[in-house]
Amino acid sequence: MELGLTTFAELYPAGDRPAPSAAERLREVVEEAVATEQAGLAVYGVGEHHRKDFAASSPAVVLAAIAARTEKIQLTSAVTVLSSDDPVRVYQDFATLDGLSNGRAELMAGRGSFTESFPLFGYDLSDYDELFEEKLALLLHIREDEPVTWNGKFRAPLHNATVYPRTDNRPLPVWIAVGGSPESVVRAGLLGLPLAIAIIGGQPARFKPLVDLYHRALTEGGHEKQPVAVHAHGYIADTEEAAVADFYEPYARAMSVIGRERGWGPMTRAQFDGLRSKEGSLFVGNPDYVAEKIADIRDTLGLDRFMLHTSVGTLPHEKVLHNIELLGAKVAPQVG
Repeated sequence: MELGLTTFAELYPAGDRPAPSAAERLREVVEEAVATEQAGLAVYGVGEHHRKDFAASSPAVVLAAIAARTEKIQLTSAVTVLSSDDPVRVYQDFATLDGLSNGRAELMAGRGSFTESFPLFGYDLSDYDELFEEKLALLLHIREDEPVTWNGKFRAPLHNATVYPRTDNRPLPVWIAVGGSPESVVRAGLLGLPLAIAIIGGQPARFKPLVDLYHRALTEGGHEKQPVAVHAHGYIADTEEAAVADFYEPYARAMSVIGRERGWGPMTRAQFDGLRSKEGSLFVGNPDYVAEKIADIRDTLGLDRFMLHTSVGTLPHEKVLHNIELLGAKVAPQVG
C-alpha cells in the first residue's frame, strides 16, 4: 500500500504562536514535501481552498515548486475544486505539472466541501451538482488523445479543439475525491476512475459499504479494478503522550473554527479521545499505534493508498518534519 501526506497549507495560530504568513507556510509546505520523498513515501497532496486560513489556492503552482525539488514522489491535488474551475485550464495546469515532474502528476477532482470558490468565480451554489457533472465530463473528454467538440451550459463551446500541452506516454491520472456520498461513489465506479475517500469523523469501518458499492459500480461499468485511497487526519510522535500534547490544541482550535461555520459545537477533549480510539477516524499516537490503525483500515476497506493529513491545525514545522520521518521509517515498514 502507498503511504503519503496531504496538506491545505493551514494558517491557524497555536498556543502563543501567531499564524504564519501565507508565504512562510507555502515555503514550509515545499520543505515538508521534500522530506516526504526523503522518507521514502509515495505521494504528496495539496488541497485547494480560497480562504484566509488556507494558503494553497493554486495546488498546481505549489506542486510545481515541489516538482523542482523532488524526483520520485507522486504529486496530486487533494482536491481540485473542479465545479468552480475551467476544465480546460485545469487540464493545462496538470499536464504542465506532469511534464515538469517527468510524469508524476495526478489530479483529484472533487465538488469541494467549502463554498468560497463559487461566488469568487461567478457560479451559483444552486448548480452545485450539475456544475461538477458537466465539468468532469469535459475534463475526461479533454484528456482523450483527440480533438474536442463540446457544448455545455457553463462555459463557451469547443469546436474541434485540442488542449495543449499533452501528457507524455499516458493519460493524465484523474481520481474522484468524495466525502461519503453514495452518488459520487457510483459515479466514480461507472466512469472507471480511482476513488479517494476523505474520512474525518466517525468510524472508518462504516465506509465499507461505500467501497463495496464502488466495486459493484466498476463491474457494472465494465471496468477493471481501480485504486482506492483514504485521506484522514493524524499525527505521529515518539510517544502517545507527546502526540496528544502536540496535536490536540491545534487540532481542536481548527476544527472548532470550522465547526462554528457549520453549526457544530466546539471540539472537546472527550470527542478527540473518542476519535483517536482504535475504532475512530483520527490517527494520532506513537508509530506502532498509528501503524496498527492504518493496517486495520487497509484490511477493512481494501486500500491501495493512505494519505495522512497532519496540518489540520498549524503545528510547528519541525514537529511536522519529525512526524514525516516517523511515518516513513517506523510506520511504513509495518503497513507497506
